[in-house]
Amino acid sequence: MIINEKGIYAGLLEAKQRGEKRLAILFDPDKLRLKKMEQTLDLAVECGVDYFFIGGSLVVNNMLDSLLTQIRQRCPIPLVLFPGNSFQLSYRADAILFLSLISGRNPELLIGQHVISAPFLKMSPLEIISTGYILVDGGVMTSVQYMSNTYPIPANKDDIAVCTALAGELLGLKMMYLDAGSGAKTPVSESMIESVSGAISVPLIIGGGIRTPEKVAANLRAGADLIVVGNTVEQDPGVIREMTAAVKDHHTIKIV
Repeated sequence: MIINEKGIYAGLLEAKQRGEKRLAILFDPDKLRLKKMEQTLDLAVECGVDYFFIGGSLVVNNMLDSLLTQIRQRCPIPLVLFPGNSFQLSYRADAILFLSLISGRNPELLIGQHVISAPFLKMSPLEIISTGYILVDGGVMTSVQYMSNTYPIPANKDDIAVCTALAGELLGLKMMYLDAGSGAKTPVSESMIESVSGAISVPLIIGGGIRTPEKVAANLRAGADLIVVGNTVEQDPGVIREMTAAVKDHHTIKIV
């Protein structure tokens, strides 16, 4: 996908207004195997993946720079940093999700880490996309939950998720990201997605535990604007074909 001349966020907004959906592949540098990465990149280009999200809970900067360079040399898909902390920054990406963990009460991840990284980001060429990050209980302790020292929103508490997302939008955050976490047993429910999507006007990202094209399609019908898949692709890059087909099928259904 070629970046919108106005930027990645502008492209997402325009897509949302047209009812178009997007798919991102999440790369965790700590888990990558070179052979599978090359296969994943080639399939992503072939199938029309919209973005690569790059990040993880324990990534160090030199690994991040190396991965971004390898991807850039092989394909044109936009690179978006999905940082686990203030050290996971690089000029080699196109944009960064400037995440505020609004589902938790850890001040370091609400504003503390942002203060540390702000001077770097102000001087960088990165497109900064402020994003409300909302952890949802996925039935297992995830790396994000452990590292952030916060509790996720219970999976059946749609009302709390709605109020949290509304607060984030009213604070001026540009996107909301509901995430059950890497390796989640239970992904975010369609009920919660539908409730949150109906309450906010900004783009809604859904990730964590999405393993099948059927779940991708269900999330899109519920109101997700961008789906993020990671672990499933790491295990079997071939599922990219099925995931992208689910997104394209949604577009076809909407047009009909």
